[in-house]
Amino acid sequence: MSDSKAAPPRAVILGCAGPTLSVEEREFFGATDPLGFILFQRNCADPDQLPGLVAALRDCVGRADAPVLIDQEGGRVARLRPPHWRAYPAGSRIGALGGEAAAAAEIVSRLIAEDLAALGISVDCLPVLDMPVPGADAIIGDRAYATTPERVAALGRAACDGLLAGGVLPIVKHVPGHGRATVDSHLACPVVTTPREILEASDFAPFRALRDMPWAMTAHVVYAAIDDQRPATLSARVIADVIRGFIGFDGVLLSDDLSMQALGGSFGERAAGAIAAGCDVVLHCNGSLDEMRQVAAATPSLTGVALGRVARGDALVRSRRREFDRAVAERRFTGWFGTNA
Repeated sequence: MSDSKAAPPRAVILGCAGPTLSVEEREFFGATDPLGFILFQRNCADPDQLPGLVAALRDCVGRADAPVLIDQEGGRVARLRPPHWRAYPAGSRIGALGGEAAAAAEIVSRLIAEDLAALGISVDCLPVLDMPVPGADAIIGDRAYATTPERVAALGRAACDGLLAGGVLPIVKHVPGHGRATVDSHLACPVVTTPREILEASDFAPFRALRDMPWAMTAHVVYAAIDDQRPATLSARVIADVIRGFIGFDGVLLSDDLSMQALGGSFGERAAGAIAAGCDVVLHCNGSLDEMRQVAAATPSLTGVALGRVARGDALVRSRRREFDRAVAERRFTGWFGTNA
């Protein structure tokens, strides 16, 4: 991340209301200095409009490398859609390809990265490492690659490799696992009562396998065996003991959207609670200025530890992109390219 500003940015990612910025939004973002921004379908009109919006967002904070995020998974979760952008398959369709699935996951993610990089978007909220179980709410459903931790981890790793090769940072989600939720966390707070030993062997395992990834997004889910009072996003016990402890994740920990109904309290209380629990950065998505003002007022600047995590992610994606470009230049192709010596 650039050090062009003396003070570190605020530990928040924010959305905006439409395809262009209002004067009020520009002034608010400039005064608030969020770490970065997130885009939704409401912001994405066409390939001519979108790069200008991305540039305008970064101009507000005076950082040309401010992270700009999007949820571009494929299937039903895709903010960029035809006719202007390519359609991609949901994770379950990739997972159903048998022995070709890992290659397909990497190819799809590499193509998504190509789409995003052309627009200036630098971070994708992909891959989904959650594993649905019978009786779970459909909010994860076909977004999941598979229902076994080894296969989910392998396909998630391939997806991350494709994004990184294309110069886009992946965000693994929803740590430590959303697959058992019986309600949609956009609407209510799920409570998972599964014993910890089962969670460690199943739900938590893909995240542990990908603990070296640069960013992860929390689940707004209560894991009663660890903390029966607070969802992971707001639970210091889950974050310290499970996410940073058992899973061993040491990258940027981003909350899921604070405007989801799984969380109670005011928006300021949600933001402060997530930071106090151990999230590095909080996320607010819907573009409501009133809500964003409450979130920003309760969110501090990034700490030195969090800044270091952001910087490590930036260095990783630059390194992986250089490796990819060098392999192409030398006709030394591996992974989904096959081998061409």
